[in-house]
Amino acid sequence: MAEVEVFLDAAPGETRGMIFRDGRAWTLIIHRDDDRPEHRLGARVVGRVARLAPALRGAFIDLGCGEPFGFLALGKADRPAEGAKLELEVTAEPRERKGPVLRRLGEAGGAPRLLSPGPDVADILNRQAPGAAVVTGAPAIRAALEAEEEALSGGMIAPEVGLDLAIQRTRALIAVDIDHAPAAGRDSRKGREAANREGLRQAARLLGLKGWGGLVVIDLAGVDLHPETTLAMARQAFAGHEGTAVGPLSRFGLLQLSLPWRRTPADERLSAPGTPEIAALRRLRLALLADRAAPRLTLRCPPASAGVLSPWLAELGPRAHMATDAAPGVFEIKEG
Repeated sequence: MAEVEVFLDAAPGETRGMIFRDGRAWTLIIHRDDDRPEHRLGARVVGRVARLAPALRGAFIDLGCGEPFGFLALGKADRPAEGAKLELEVTAEPRERKGPVLRRLGEAGGAPRLLSPGPDVADILNRQAPGAAVVTGAPAIRAALEAEEEALSGGMIAPEVGLDLAIQRTRALIAVDIDHAPAAGRDSRKGREAANREGLRQAARLLGLKGWGGLVVIDLAGVDLHPETTLAMARQAFAGHEGTAVGPLSRFGLLQLSLPWRRTPADERLSAPGTPEIAALRRLRLALLADRAAPRLTLRCPPASAGVLSPWLAELGPRAHMATDAAPGVFEIKEG
């Protein structure tokens, strides 16, 4: 059974939740303080049909918080009138300038509004790892940094099975390449099968960590693969991804999957405005916890970042200070 570790890093501006299994990050949840609660996964809202989109077989829904509007898929016989009020649930958060995806719950009345927010980070962690102790403080900050690094990585290596995995997201699909480096004196077929098994498991982990969905094409190691064995490995690897559809294995060793989108992808989260300031603040918090003897730690930042950092810095206590004398893009922590 995998060893499960759960971390919660609640900081000014942002809260992160991480789940590690056997020392590797599997889950990274990021909520920003300025997120629109109407766009968060699991939120229940009242929306107004702003316009129908027959070509897309859906409708754009005004949730009362401005654009981008949400999108509701419609069946052939489901044609609400423009201006109709509906009760809805968010099933996928915004991504790539697209609004949230919605599921219809029923009719509604009144102005567009939030009925109930989606679960917060602590609730999500409890649902995914029930009963696990939640670690906070410096270990949680370090776990957040490690999970972020992996979420932004382009792959991983597992030398014990000769696995070299690369993963890349394009506009049309996600490409995963599983390579196997055979070891001298070992059965190459068994080694390739072990690399494919671990590669599928790691692909499932990284896709969940990154928050990616859509069409996934996996180039497995080798071409003479046993279809039933390979598909069984894929289904086992992606068993934790609800709604995954596993396609057939091609004669070229390509496997296709379809994963539903759920959360705003981590790479989009980590390139949003305010990210450099939040990252600097996280390093300062870690420094304050690691060096409790220092009477004062100063975060040097560019003048343009002062307005963002000032209210957050005040929450860290009297030992945290700021100096706005750094060059653009530079954040440094100094004692005194």
